[in-house]
Amino acid sequence: MEDVPALVEVYRDPVLRRWTSHVPEGDADGARWVRAQERGWAAGDRFSFAVLEAPPGASAALAGNVVLKHIASGKPAAEVGYWTAPHVRGRGVAPRALEALTAWAFNSFAADGLERLELLHQVDNPASCRVAQKSGYGFDSVLPAMPPSFPVDGHLHIRRANV
Repeated sequence: MEDVPALVEVYRDPVLRRWTSHVPEGDADGARWVRAQERGWAAGDRFSFAVLEAPPGASAALAGNVVLKHIASGKPAAEVGYWTAPHVRGRGVAPRALEALTAWAFNSFAADGLERLELLHQVDNPASCRVAQKSGYGFDSVLPAMPPSFPVDGHLHIRRANV
């Protein structure tokens, strides 16, 4: 909950707002978002991590978020997602955080049948394409738009456990 003010501030970024569907507008929305992440952990089907940056001599600041979602025992695939704060973009934070999440997911859930992770983004988001590629998520296919939640076509990238 201590990250709520920083979360709300990061979501004021118009670039982040363009690519996300759930935007916390204030502290109450931010707290609901954090509680939803906590419920995912408790249910064991959604694992969200804050990405923090701690420059030398400074306290840690919110730099982003990575999430493993739709995970279930016996299900071979799950989805990953991420976002980054404007002040860290272009510095490799997203690929490093996604790589850490990917390693954790395969280490934690391989015995439950996890074989592949899927990363989806809109076709008009080339930055997410670069993050996927840098993180070993190969392009798989174009997915058709499904308005209103997904207003434009999307790219599906996949990373397999043995890669």
